[in-house]
Amino acid sequence: MGILQEAHNVRVLGSGNPTVVLAHGFGTDQSVWKHLVPHLVGDHRVVLYDNMGAGPTNPDYFDFERYATIEGYAYDLLAILEELRITSCIFVGHSVSAIIGLLASISRPDLFSKIVTVSASPRYLNDVDYFGGFEQGELNQLFEAMKSNYKAWVSGFAPLAVGDDLNSVAVQEFSRTLFNIRPDIALNVAQTIFMCDLRQYLGMVTVPCHILQSSKDLAVPVVVSEYLHRHLRCMSIVEVMSSEGHLPQLSSPDIVIPVLLKHIKYDIAL
Repeated sequence: MGILQEAHNVRVLGSGNPTVVLAHGFGTDQSVWKHLVPHLVGDHRVVLYDNMGAGPTNPDYFDFERYATIEGYAYDLLAILEELRITSCIFVGHSVSAIIGLLASISRPDLFSKIVTVSASPRYLNDVDYFGGFEQGELNQLFEAMKSNYKAWVSGFAPLAVGDDLNSVAVQEFSRTLFNIRPDIALNVAQTIFMCDLRQYLGMVTVPCHILQSSKDLAVPVVVSEYLHRHLRCMSIVEVMSSEGHLPQLSSPDIVIPVLLKHIKYDIAL
């Protein structure tokens, strides 16, 4: 295993074609795909990795300057694909990793046969003629809460993001992965994600995209999925699932896993 693979806790499971790369979102790690992986390893080569800064990664490797932009994570993804000698893959990205995959595909479209996004957003802040879901004041309060008492913030944020009560398995799991992140790193990552505006890049994406979205999501309104569909240069399709919450693959696997498998395994007429 190379240094890069070790740093990102890369795991390669199963065998077969095509290769499916699973990438997690903010506050989680590769364990968020635990309900999906068993359905893929029988006939796919599955690659999982942790974004730098996630709990299982070494915090000493986290470069605050590099990861002040989403592009830093996109460079990591491309480097991982190169080290694994992957020449083509189906990329499944949750939340920020969906955008990471789109950015990576702009410079190397040959490496991606299809991108499946889950709960993706190019911008979280509201703007003129754009509804991202948040006002600047709300994000300032979120960042201040993370700074002042990270533990208390996690306890309040996790159930809101998942869309369930504190005692649910999914909320407890999301709380665990959030607590595993060093608070200063979590704040940096949150600021990078929530303050980003990558709408100008959507017209450069040429790889076919399957856009999956929960019907109710605290972080990403349904209208954002339609915005992606309209502004991506590539062929794309949207499916709004009956799930709720920002981590539907964790909180509603019975609903979401069949949908994911459909979009991973079959090319739907776009």
